Amino acid sequence: MKIIACIKQVPDSEAKVKAEDGKVTWGDAPLVINPFDEYAVEGALQQREALGGTVTALCVGPESAKEALKHALAMGADEAVLVSDPALTDLDTVGAARVLAAAIQKIGGADMVMFGRQTLDNGAGLTAAQTARVLGLPMLGFVGQIKVEGENVTVDRVTEEGRQTVSAKMPAVLSLVQSIGEPRYPSFMGIRKASKANIPVWSLADVGATASAPVVTRVELMNPPVSEAKVEMITGETPAEIADKLADKILAEKVL
Repeated sequence: MKIIACIKQVPDSEAKVKAEDGKVTWGDAPLVINPFDEYAVEGALQQREALGGTVTALCVGPESAKEALKHALAMGADEAVLVSDPALTDLDTVGAARVLAAAIQKIGGADMVMFGRQTLDNGAGLTAAQTARVLGLPMLGFVGQIKVEGENVTVDRVTEEGRQTVSAKMPAVLSLVQSIGEPRYPSFMGIRKASKANIPVWSLADVGATASAPVVTRVELMNPPVSEAKVEMITGETPAEIADKLADKILAEKVL
């Protein structure tokens, strides 16, 4: 079984987004593996343990994204590949899907390509389906449980209405949700192995792809207006005196 887990590096969930010069900035927030993508890695590792094979972590991003890939390696992934190119700035989901599809084909394809349900930074949740479309593969979304029988993969989809059981012939693209199981913590040996890993970096030319202009553009972004609240403490010798002062204040401000 050959499985590719697609991940992304994103700002830490505690980061506060701002708008500067009409563009989104995360400031100096630390960058981590997308939390939802940890479930993709976990699901891939579960299938490798059940069926044998290999798990390759794939990421499109800057050179710093190697740290996110090292996290996947520390969890147990066998290999990692980074696609990084200066032309990939301001990549949208359509562009990311095309680059990921090209990289997957260069790797040699896979029986299953796994994604997290969405990314923490933009949360579109479209890249998995768009990648499947580019590759011409069936797409199984919101997957909470996986069972492979022969050339077919059957999954339980977790929806707001309940669960759906659907199947497709492999190779297939899956987006996983939290029901797949809690992502395992990187082991000490895994962390040591990941720290020494040599992660290949492919350019757009290496994967045979070209950068395309974003389909969706943001013309201008603004920070929300800053609201200022003034607090006035009402004091008195007795609760009755405080209540009278509060009532007078409410009437004076025409709140009632």
